[in-house]
Amino acid sequence: MERNRSGQDSALERWFGIRAAGSSLRAEVLAGTTTFLTAMYIIVVNPAVLAQGGVPFSAALTATVLVSFLGSCAMGLYARNPVLVAPGMGMNALFAFVMVHGGGMSWQAALGCVFWSGVLFALLALFNVRKVVVEAIPANLRHAVSCGIGLFISLIGLVNARFIVGDPVTLVHSARLNPVLLTFLAGLALTIFLVARRIKAALMIGIVLTTILALPIGRWWGDGSAYGTTATLVNWHGLVASPDFSALGQLDLLGSLKFAYWPFIFVMLFTSFFDALSTFMAVSEVGKLVDEQGNPRNIRQSMMVDAFSALVSAPLGTSPANAFIESAAGISQGGRTGLVAVVAGLCFLPFLFFSPLLSLIPAIATAPALILVGVFMIESITHIQWQHFDEAVPAFVAILLIPLTYSITDGVAYGFLAYVLLKLATGKWREIKPAMWVIAALALVLLAHL
Repeated sequence: MERNRSGQDSALERWFGIRAAGSSLRAEVLAGTTTFLTAMYIIVVNPAVLAQGGVPFSAALTATVLVSFLGSCAMGLYARNPVLVAPGMGMNALFAFVMVHGGGMSWQAALGCVFWSGVLFALLALFNVRKVVVEAIPANLRHAVSCGIGLFISLIGLVNARFIVGDPVTLVHSARLNPVLLTFLAGLALTIFLVARRIKAALMIGIVLTTILALPIGRWWGDGSAYGTTATLVNWHGLVASPDFSALGQLDLLGSLKFAYWPFIFVMLFTSFFDALSTFMAVSEVGKLVDEQGNPRNIRQSMMVDAFSALVSAPLGTSPANAFIESAAGISQGGRTGLVAVVAGLCFLPFLFFSPLLSLIPAIATAPALILVGVFMIESITHIQWQHFDEAVPAFVAILLIPLTYSITDGVAYGFLAYVLLKLATGKWREIKPAMWVIAALALVLLAHL
């Protein structure tokens, strides 16, 4: 009887074990669509950020779509987890603003750094050294780095919208209100409202609404020339076009191996690794997707897929891809198997052909999404042990310096050094893991060469 029943199962059922996971085909498809709608803002935001680092917008869009499709499908088919994979926020900011602008490297060399960090990530995942690495970095510092990157992304959004501007006396201040800023603030308010109401695809809807609000700029009121080459912010370039593969294979593998670039490779590796690990832990809690030991289900396979996605990101022409915390939206809707990730990945493919349409979206339209991503990432601040001074100060240093130095690298390095020095000063040097001594030494070398 049981054999006959299994013979009638579809290929999807046999591969993903949908019924065994307590789900259904309909629930999995709906969950995959929900996950995509929640995360689809990355199709616009990632190319917009990378474009500020020199990567052509249309080429970055093609890379974003391809790596999201490949990574998500690999996550679903190999790791069989309902987790979407796409280029991560924070990594794109590190790429464009810290490595290219701050580090003075070409975007091709930055892609090379992405590749080498992916190679190291793959080795860590292959030899399953997750436990050693996790135990080396204190949990408080991991949470602090996430918070600092969130604030950094929000700051980038405010700078892109020209809400925060430079000042020779006070360094920075808020700009005077004008038609463009009023449009940005209206878009931000609408996006916050949509998120607060838990509307699916709230960030993407906010981007569209803000773009519509920006249509009059340069036409009937205001002047958007400070944001581009024309007074109008929204400019029509067409509806569809063939995918732009101009960034494909443009990574500079040898040029990216300069000693001065090693710190960037390390920071990318560190951030990608812990972003992936924390994401898998978080989404497994949401859906109770754990094994017999209480660990995230198929964690080794999932980390391998994340490493694969980071590795192929550079040849395709984008910053590293990683597991998306937005996957929790689909899991909350009842998604339990890898089919969720496959459905979400397939939803990306049509956008290969819409780069002209998506390029009309101005910076003030993506800025609200960047700011709210920072809100989402700051949540982990509640997990920091603020009552323990020797833990709180290094965490605070990292959180503060990542946005204020406009550098994830600097903030992480100073945070690690503060941790080691405070533990030594308070006589708690035994709490410093051996690997942490190595990391602190690398941080010191990093800061000495900046």
